[in-house]
Amino acid sequence: MTSHRDSIRRDRRAFLETSLWGVAASGVAISGTTRTRAAEVTERAGSGDLPTRPPGVQVLMPRDRVPLSFIIDDSTCLVNMGHFCTPQFAAAWPGRAEYQKPWQTWPREIPDAFVRRFGQWCAQHGVKGKYSIVPNPACVGWLDRVLPGWSRRDVQNSLKLVRELMVPNWDIHPEMITHTRVIDLKTGRPMQEISAATMENSYPQEKKSVDELAAYLAYSLRILKNCDLPCEGVTTPGGFGNAVKSELPLAVDQAVRDVYGVDLPHYFKYVISGDESTEPKLEYLRGQGTDDVRVTVNVPAGTGDWFGGWQGDVLSQADRYCDADASSGRMVELIEQRQPAVMLCHWPGMYSNGSEEGFHAFQRVVRSLASRFADDTVWMKVSEIGRYWAAKQLTEIRRTGNRLTLSAPFATEKFTVRVAGGLAPVSLRHGDGRTALRKVATRSAVDAGTWFADEGKLVACFDLPKGESQLELGTL
Repeated sequence: MTSHRDSIRRDRRAFLETSLWGVAASGVAISGTTRTRAAEVTERAGSGDLPTRPPGVQVLMPRDRVPLSFIIDDSTCLVNMGHFCTPQFAAAWPGRAEYQKPWQTWPREIPDAFVRRFGQWCAQHGVKGKYSIVPNPACVGWLDRVLPGWSRRDVQNSLKLVRELMVPNWDIHPEMITHTRVIDLKTGRPMQEISAATMENSYPQEKKSVDELAAYLAYSLRILKNCDLPCEGVTTPGGFGNAVKSELPLAVDQAVRDVYGVDLPHYFKYVISGDESTEPKLEYLRGQGTDDVRVTVNVPAGTGDWFGGWQGDVLSQADRYCDADASSGRMVELIEQRQPAVMLCHWPGMYSNGSEEGFHAFQRVVRSLASRFADDTVWMKVSEIGRYWAAKQLTEIRRTGNRLTLSAPFATEKFTVRVAGGLAPVSLRHGDGRTALRKVATRSAVDAGTWFADEGKLVACFDLPKGESQLELGTL
């Protein structure tokens, strides 16, 4: 049998072995396996090649900094998922010692007071990421209807807190419908059988069509929409979707577009370890050369959960992310390799069944990273990282004299290019609008609307609109 934590580790860490890169002209995905970078680039482009870039022109990371993000799983309003999930997992996998822990002694609630402390501290330190809201947490109740054990006012206040405090800096994802039992969409009730086959962490165990998967995803998304929560993507709990990895990206695209009208859906499923790239993957790219380019962005995490675990009862191993002086740890490795550095945790592990040990450890990690890498990193939501990479990979750039023409299928903020040749950007034109760029004296000051010159190369940063724009260049 597979435990909750084992499925997280195994099913997410083998990302490149299971991800899909691009789409053939027929619309059939190409399975990802270990391959050369050249082969990856060709497959990522789908039915065509990635746009070419003029000599001496390079698209950098946003602000020429390494993106940081924090993915929080198993979060929701009020319900402590560690307390309510454990007995349900024990019923499905009765032989697992992990599920025989004293869950009855753990708090049933993670209070809004803790959400407020967490969210306010993160806002003060610029931390951004993804925060799950499980719509029917562990079958306790429906966030858009009733949550037995809490008053309607309690639930409404909790949702209001998420909308006002978390949404500005965090993507909101459903983590399927319950994160425990599979829901029969016809009845809205859990499947009668209780087994691995009817738990979302290992569902489905047989092939499902894109439409069937999309219907399940859309069911969860509609509940969040009823709660007035914005959403551009989904998170899969544990091994959800392992038997339908080819269908999953298209199902995400279909469901998120149908429910929210989002132009660039994304999802979180995989964790990357070792030397593989943590850059987002563009899946099922289609419509190149048209005004309706479509793609699903797969944004992986780059760490395991080493704070307090999904049950909130393990001791933090914060140094595995980053030690006190930021000289070692997985986040340090990724930053030094200039790879997106995305941390993973589970919300019960932040609360740590009331001790808040995981939260305190997280605060230390954030401070340590800032002490060494503040000028080399930028905190971003998961959707912002996915959107940037879609623009980075798919924006066509042409050069005519001292003008760069950028044709972008997706808008993004803080788009950053480096141009060789002793030139300086003067302005960015889009339609009838013109934005002058301001010179800054140091690389660390580069931000949207600025440029910086260093060793005969300029770095220009600007908010890139969708469609065609011109970066006009002058001489230094």
